Amino acid sequence: MLPPPATARAPDRARRSRLSPQRERELFTAVIGLVREQGYEAVSMDAVAARARSSKATLYRQWESKPKLVATALRGLAEGPPEVDTGSLAGDLRQMVHTFLSHAAEDAALLSGLAHAVSKDPELYRAMYELHIRPGLDALDAVLRRAEARGELHPDNPAREFVPHLVIGALSTRRLLENRDADAAYMERFLRGAVFPVLGIA
Repeated sequence: MLPPPATARAPDRARRSRLSPQRERELFTAVIGLVREQGYEAVSMDAVAARARSSKATLYRQWESKPKLVATALRGLAEGPPEVDTGSLAGDLRQMVHTFLSHAAEDAALLSGLAHAVSKDPELYRAMYELHIRPGLDALDAVLRRAEARGELHPDNPAREFVPHLVIGALSTRRLLENRDADAAYMERFLRGAVFPVLGIA
C-alpha cells in the first residue's frame, strides 16, 4: 500500500511538534497549580491557556484533551525524592519523613484536586502514581534493602511490606482522625511507637 500523500500527514506532524523544555515545564507548572487550587473538574483549557499565557489551539494541538494534558503535566513534573543514606534505618526513615513533610501541603492539595477524577480515568491515576506514589515507594524500598544488607532488618520481617502503609498512612490520616496535620513531632512519636518496634530497631 502506498503511503498517504504528504499533505495528509502534515496535521499529524504539526500535532507532534514540541515546545522548548523550559516552556513545556512552565505550562505543566501552570496546569498543576490550577488543579491544586481549583480541583481537576473545575479546571478548563481556557483557564490553562490564560494561566500559561498560551493559546487554547496550541494546547489542543499538542495534547488533544484536558485529561491528556493533566496526565502529561504530572509525568513531566515527576521528580524522585533525594537519595537518603544516613547509615542507619532509623535515621533514614526520619530523613524520609522530613522530606515528605516538606511537600505535604502541596501534595495534599494536588491529591485532593485529583481524587474524584482519578477514580474514573486510569491514565490520570497512572500519572499521579508515577509522580506522587511510586517515587516514595521506591525510595522506601531502597532504604529497607540497605538496612537488610547492613543486618539491621531481617528480610523475613513480616512488617517490612507494610512500612509504606504505616508511614504514608500516618502522614495522611491525622487530618481525618484529629483534624490536625501531621508534623515533625507527631511523626517522631509515630516512628518510635509504631514503626521502629515492629522493625526491631531502636
